Amino acid sequence: MSDLVSATFVTVFIVTVLAQAMPLILASAGETVGEQAGVLNLGIEGVMLIGAYSGFVATLVTGSFWLGMLAGAVGGVVANLAMLILNVWLGLNQIVIGLAVTLVGEGLTSVLYLQNYAKTTTGLGKPPAFAIPGLSEIPVIGPAVFQQSAIFWIMLLLVIAVGFLLTRTNWGLSTRAAGQKPSSLDAAGGSVMKTRSQAVILNGVFVGLGGAYLAILTTSTFTPMITNGLGFIAIVITMLSRGRMSLVILTSMIYGLAVAIGPALQVIGFNVPADFIKMLPFVVVMITLIVFARSSVVPPALGAAYMRGAR
Repeated sequence: MSDLVSATFVTVFIVTVLAQAMPLILASAGETVGEQAGVLNLGIEGVMLIGAYSGFVATLVTGSFWLGMLAGAVGGVVANLAMLILNVWLGLNQIVIGLAVTLVGEGLTSVLYLQNYAKTTTGLGKPPAFAIPGLSEIPVIGPAVFQQSAIFWIMLLLVIAVGFLLTRTNWGLSTRAAGQKPSSLDAAGGSVMKTRSQAVILNGVFVGLGGAYLAILTTSTFTPMITNGLGFIAIVITMLSRGRMSLVILTSMIYGLAVAIGPALQVIGFNVPADFIKMLPFVVVMITLIVFARSSVVPPALGAAYMRGAR
């Protein structure tokens, strides 16, 4: 029993934390780009579901996990077209449209799944592991962290890359200006509409990837409402992270830890009620929000429509 807890158990626990955290990292990264540009996407839950379903179907049909992730990204962009057209281009209420996208995503993916796959139990399996030479041989940590799939590492690199672009490039400066003071961006010759459009598209890509990762790698299947509120948690994490991808990754890992700790306690012999296990991640998020609420900063123009020439 001690060997199980000290080696294999710890390895599996770390793998579970990473598997639960990565979809949230991707979704929060996408929401960070959108919010930094002044677009509050409350439809992220629906966008994740559409990305998850698209990725699941593509992987099931083609047998390729990479094509599944690509389909999830495309599904996320398509789902965000309503946000792009109605919010950014036409200036309609972001909250109302975002909630509508969530409802459409929940209903559409549930209906499609029940019509096509509910009668059969469909699993996707696992993609091959990508072992990093040397590091993958480290006891306990090596098999858990450095034998992840190549998809895991590519997704992590994408998150780091977009974090760099937001803070170190002219594009990132324009994006943040669109959320901080869009009239200044307009006066400087930039296009608020173009900048926000790019942010919404990139938001759809990352949120769709998060949904696809959840279905393809974390659970290896799709079920209706598979996100279980993950999109709304991503919004909270984004607001707490203040545009910093390092904090997005850290807070998402805390969520992954909260998800994994319940089953782990049961494995080592603690009698933990199932309801408590389901509730724990949300309790942790609420506590984190209460503790750090004062330090959370959102762009001043977040959620506000902007028309060229307005001051």
